[in-house]
This record gives sequence, C-alpha cells and structure tokens, in this order.
Amino acid sequence: MSKPGSGLDGGLESSIRAITAKRESLLSPLASISADALRRHNRKAEDIRTPYSRDTDRVIHTRAYTRYIDKTQVFSLVENDHITHRVIHVQLVSKIARTIGRCLRLNEDLIEAVALGHDIGHIPYGHFGENCLSALCEQYGIGKFFHNVQSVQFLDKIEDCDLTMQVLDGILCHNGESDDVKISPQPCPNWLAFDKKVQDNAEGRRTKPPMTLEGCVVKFADTIAYIGRDLQDAREVGLIGPAVRLPRECREILGTTNREIINTLIYDLLMHSDTENTGCISYSHDVEAALISLRAFSRIHIYENRKLTSEREKVKRMYATLFGTCLDDLENETKGAKIFTDFIDTNWISQNYLRTATFAELARDFIAGMTDRYFAKRYEECVIPRKVEGKFS
Repeated sequence: MSKPGSGLDGGLESSIRAITAKRESLLSPLASISADALRRHNRKAEDIRTPYSRDTDRVIHTRAYTRYIDKTQVFSLVENDHITHRVIHVQLVSKIARTIGRCLRLNEDLIEAVALGHDIGHIPYGHFGENCLSALCEQYGIGKFFHNVQSVQFLDKIEDCDLTMQVLDGILCHNGESDDVKISPQPCPNWLAFDKKVQDNAEGRRTKPPMTLEGCVVKFADTIAYIGRDLQDAREVGLIGPAVRLPRECREILGTTNREIINTLIYDLLMHSDTENTGCISYSHDVEAALISLRAFSRIHIYENRKLTSEREKVKRMYATLFGTCLDDLENETKGAKIFTDFIDTNWISQNYLRTATFAELARDFIAGMTDRYFAKRYEECVIPRKVEGKFS
C-alpha cells in the first residue's frame, strides 16, 4: 500500500478505472468520456477522480472561483439579500445542466466543470462593466474584452490550472445570449485549433459551437438559469410591478414564474434534442420564439430600465480611473500598490503569465478579477484623500 499523498495502490487504481469505464459505457455513444480528455501539459495526477471531475476540483479551488461570492449578476447597485449573485447563478447552471445531461445520458462530470467555471471572467457591475473595460482595453491597444475569453485567461493562463480542452472549450463557448434554436458540436482537433478559437473570440468574431454535447447543454442551461430568475429578481426589487404583464406568447408557452419557465425549457429541450444519432441540443421553434420574446421584454423592462442604468456614467468613470491608476503604479513600480501586493507579487499567479503580460494586460486582468466591493474600495482610495489619525507615524 502506498503512503498517504504518494498516489494510488496499483490494484485499487485499476479497479477504480474499471468502474469508471463501466459507468461511462452506459452513456450516449456521442457523450464525452474520460479517454477523450486532452490536457495542454498533462501533469501527472493519479487519484480516484475522472479527468473532468478533477477539473471541477481545480476550478473550485482557484482564487477566481472564490471571488464569485461578491460578484453581482444584474442588480449591481441594489442591496437585497434575496437577489441572485454570480455564485448562485453558476450553481443554478450546474444543477440545470446536470439534470439535462443525466436525462440525455451525457457526461455529468464534464458538464459540472464547464458550468462552475463558465462565468469566472465576469467583472464588477456585470455586462455594463464589461463594456467599460472593453473600451479601455481598445484604447490601450490590447483589443476588446469579453468575459468568456477572460474566463479562459484566468483558468488557463493566470492560475494555470491545466484543465482539459473540453472544459476550457465549453467555458469559452458558453455565451447564452444568442438566439440559437439548435446547436450541434463542432470538433476542435488540437490545442493549436483551440488557441485560434480563443483568438477569434477575443477579436469579436461570432462564437463557434462547443466541441462537445456537454458544452452545448451548458450553453442552453445558462439561459435557462438566468431568464426566469432575472424576472423573479426584478419583481423582488420592485423593478417590475403587478401591472407589468409578460407578452402573451411568453405567458401561454413558457409560463409566468421562474419555476414554470425553467420547467418548460428543460422539458422542451429534452423532447427535441438528439444525443443518440445526429448529435444536437435543440428547442422547438415555438418555445424558442417565446424565449426570444421574453429576452426582448427583459431587455426593455430589466436590463435597460432607467432605474438600473442611471448611474452608468459614474461606473464608467470608476473604470477609467482605476485602469489609469494601475498603469501608473506599474510604470512607476509602486510596489506598495494593490496591483502588486494583491496580484503580481502573490504566489498563486503563473510566472510564465507574468513574464509575457504587458502593463495594459496586467491592469485588465487585475481589474477583471475584482469583486464589486473590492472594486469600489480601490476606487475610493484613488479619489478620496487619505486621512492621518492624530499624528504622522
């Protein structure tokens, strides 16, 4: 028997692998199995987990995952303990996607890893914050900013988790905002092709489908998790009152509550997907049309509601101030600055990343990793003079 921490006993390892193979033999013939897993570095790790289960653990042990706890979803400037934060959203996506995957005989380990990691690149103040940071990135010559690309940046480059291509690809391709009725996986043969796919995304070209059916499921589950929940939260904070009715097709086809909407979308997806022959994840046309209508309703009544957007100019100025301050600190080598003490000089960042990143990229990645609360605190330090208590020490 091997010593604790030194790896598995050979017989036990073989037995566990046999059990895993037997379990995976019950999956759909188009599902992803452990033998498919591709790692960039393939660092040796012998344990009882499947490759995708190992990826899940690597994701949840990152610093970036821990910061989900204080990243808001839609209502960044509303203090209410009963609205959805990013950490709840990714759990909902994981649960919904695993439910769908189980019914379709897909690999739940892969689904869980993609779901829990998919929004790690989201930044303070949600999608509007993403627009602000993207404009600054273009201004300083490092291209546009997209949270799905940033998720890969955190996990593959900054914290260097050596995740499988299947997991990183699902994270990259997760965006649930597009109006896709039907998605079929598109193979990604090697790491060169994957890196090209990341670059295409970074340059704003339309995201290609995930390389696995599991990734396709997460893409749909992302929408299922937020579309009704955002409606529920909007009612919770008084943004949508009793007098505001959903469009008729939404009420009649999807329902009016988060529970009804989730139930309808999952059942419709299960009825119209094919994971045994052609390999696709799909809604019916009627349900997708109703979902598009609900997205349009939410855009007007929630996401672009004046009550939510009235402070945006202030947020834009906050981003500009912080980005400029970070660049100044880097150029002046201000070692006591937070970009050094809380980011560059920590022991959890890849040294290879630090050797190759430009100042603008370092500023981008430091700000992108901030929680809403940390972001506001750093801004206050930039604009409010520091007071001395009593006397200078």
